[in-house]
Amino acid sequence: MSDRGLEVSAVTYNPIIYGCFSRGDFDKARGLVDEMLRRGVSLTLWTYNMCIYWFCKKGRVAEAMRWLSDMMKRDLMPDVVSYNSLIYGYCRVGNVEEALRLFNGLEFLRLEPNIVTFNTVMDGLCRVRDLESARKLKDEMVWFGVQPDVKTYTTLVSGSSKAGDLEAAKGFFDEMLGKGLKPDPIAYTALICGEMRIGMAHEAFRLREEMILMGLHPNLVTYNVLIDGLYKVGSLEKVYLLLQKMVKEGFVPDNVTYTCIIHAHSERGFLREAREVFSEMVGMGVFPSVVTYTVLIHAHARKGKIDGVLFYFSEMVEKGLVPNEITYNAVIYGLCRAEQITKAYELFTEMQEKGLSPNKYTYTFLIDANCNMGNWKEAIWMYAQMVDQGIEPDPCTQGILFKRLGEDCMIQAARYLDEEVLGDSDCLPQDNLGSEDLIEIEQSSAS
Repeated sequence: MSDRGLEVSAVTYNPIIYGCFSRGDFDKARGLVDEMLRRGVSLTLWTYNMCIYWFCKKGRVAEAMRWLSDMMKRDLMPDVVSYNSLIYGYCRVGNVEEALRLFNGLEFLRLEPNIVTFNTVMDGLCRVRDLESARKLKDEMVWFGVQPDVKTYTTLVSGSSKAGDLEAAKGFFDEMLGKGLKPDPIAYTALICGEMRIGMAHEAFRLREEMILMGLHPNLVTYNVLIDGLYKVGSLEKVYLLLQKMVKEGFVPDNVTYTCIIHAHSERGFLREAREVFSEMVGMGVFPSVVTYTVLIHAHARKGKIDGVLFYFSEMVEKGLVPNEITYNAVIYGLCRAEQITKAYELFTEMQEKGLSPNKYTYTFLIDANCNMGNWKEAIWMYAQMVDQGIEPDPCTQGILFKRLGEDCMIQAARYLDEEVLGDSDCLPQDNLGSEDLIEIEQSSAS
């Protein structure tokens, strides 16, 4: 930057740096800060707070902490805004313990937490399902002289709903109304989501109408929640009616909308319809996500369509999407059903090489396949590896192992487990759950 004979200061640089951050050009922003230092322009509290905030927003909390350290070395004392950003950053990356440490340390720094501080900590607690601490924090706010606002109650309503405590969510919602606060669309959508989760579609749509009467318009997230809920209660026809209404109101279906509809068709075994919706999605310029592909892969695996499984898995990787544990499980399940056990093991190894840990479903699919193919020793070995990795086999896994073994192998397998692997015959199966039960569990995990 050239000053062209004019004196420059942080007031000149700060808006430009902010613009770089907002565009995602962190290197350019950092370069401008370095330029300030080279030219002897003093960094202000606002400069540092801006840097701390944007690095926290990106989840780069360690770098944000370095900005805090540098700030203090230059005799600039952080304020509550600085710490609010750091608390937000730690909550964002799931380190609520560190966020609480910073929050509790404000007292020693003689900094007063404000409404943003409390709401940020509360959101972090709700994200890790620590609702009891979140409730206590609301009471603590009042003691500090900070009154809960709409954001406070919305966070509690949403957190309680996501945790499955719909009664608590309704309680916070009613408390918000009782204090004369007007709920926002997020609070209503959280309640709608909770009602749909328990199959109360009628109540969910009543809340939608109440939203409109309150002068609040349902947003795309609201419609996606309703669409997702409708297919789960078996109303595929109503899904399309709602989709039409949504489009008429000016909303453009997004990735989540299409994925919900694809999932709805997939759950009913309508693969052709699911593929048609997928094609429409791509044609509309909506980019499929990992979840979208995983839903399609899982649907084809359930139908024994291994070509479809491998096609969609290959396509998602080619598009630069990174498969997660559920994706790998879906592919491994499809390969196991097709008795392509060698390829299944290759993916089993690949997922671990990529830092993904196999779970009980991964092992159970492989155990089931080996049993079906008569490879009982390999099945027992996989069971032993599962235990060795600290994954406790449940009755489903045990049932699959012993149900699939022939009678001539049963005694030998039980003795091998008892003496060589577990050292405890209590591991023997408690029921006769089969592979169809397992797939139902995996399906629930994917949703």
